[in-house]
Amino acid sequence: MSYLKFSADQIFTGTELLSDQLVLITNKDGSIIDLVAEENAGILAPGFVNAHCHLELSHMKGLIPEHTGLPKFILKIVNERHHSDELILNAIANAEASMIVNGIVAVGDISNNALSVAQKQLGNLAYHNFIEVSGWKPAIALPRYKNAIQVRAQFKSGNSTLNPHAPYSVSNDLWELLQPHFEDGVITIHNQENPAENQLFENGEGDFVSMYQAMNIDQTHFTPTGKTSLLSVLPKMQKARNILLVHNTESTPQDILFANQQAIQQNQHIHWCLCPNANLYIENKMPPIEMLRRYNVNITIGTDSLASNHQLSILEELKTISTYSPEIPLEELLQWATFNGAKALQLDYEFGSFEKGKKPGVILLTNIENEQLNTHSKIQRII
Repeated sequence: MSYLKFSADQIFTGTELLSDQLVLITNKDGSIIDLVAEENAGILAPGFVNAHCHLELSHMKGLIPEHTGLPKFILKIVNERHHSDELILNAIANAEASMIVNGIVAVGDISNNALSVAQKQLGNLAYHNFIEVSGWKPAIALPRYKNAIQVRAQFKSGNSTLNPHAPYSVSNDLWELLQPHFEDGVITIHNQENPAENQLFENGEGDFVSMYQAMNIDQTHFTPTGKTSLLSVLPKMQKARNILLVHNTESTPQDILFANQQAIQQNQHIHWCLCPNANLYIENKMPPIEMLRRYNVNITIGTDSLASNHQLSILEELKTISTYSPEIPLEELLQWATFNGAKALQLDYEFGSFEKGKKPGVILLTNIENEQLNTHSKIQRII
């Protein structure tokens, strides 16, 4: 059997940063064989896991201005996402190619339609397909649900689950249709991305009320809960094995404690996905990273879509976090981007860490000073 050797100053295994001049040994298909001693420059790490992406929106790069705020951003998506299939498919292919160059090996991808199926069936990256369902009007719950079932059926290969879009866009009727599909599965939901989301649930006011009025969507079916959006909807997801909460820019300590308690009671794994560059693009605000770290939650990293980002690069997300929170150790950042993401998507049998028998991909990070990312830090995909 032929072997490949990879060496660097340091190797990140997925959970630990090793600095004992080790060499990573793989066979030609990328399966991990062992770690032994030697040296070169940079940090070797498993391939990155993009825990939250919208490939189907790749054609919208640069179409929506920055800092619109979430409600106006959503209106732009709804009104401007429809283009020719040829344009959308080319953008999807180019976006996937950019992720490959940027060292990403696995993706949690949001799908409202089946336009990304053909690209995913090429097998260039591993995907968990989150079939997204929304519908604030009870009258459209059943047709939206049936459409999602049809979309999922077209993803014949790979992991696919039905998922609620966000607390503010799923009626109780639609929740009831979706809940049987959650059992022992992996689901995701956009969570507390804007202050108006909590306002809607706490007192029935805020920018989402104005957004639905602009969309001529009746809201008389909705009664505010007097709680934050997460406290209002998380109990509806009790049967899921893994829950991926995305964005979390307006999450509070009360939300985190509630989620932690539910995870213990229901034997769940709740993961908090950060997409900082998208948060800056839409809201010009960073998520409360220090608060999340203080409560020792499971953090993962996503890029969101090219409609809300300038690139699909996990390294660029980590650079942004490091700029705003330079005290976070590089080892911790890399674990969020590898091991934690793979665990959240239930892809850790293959990805996220250098362990014997796995094929997690190999990336080389260079231009890192004092174990700190900077604007000049680069990534090279090895496998």
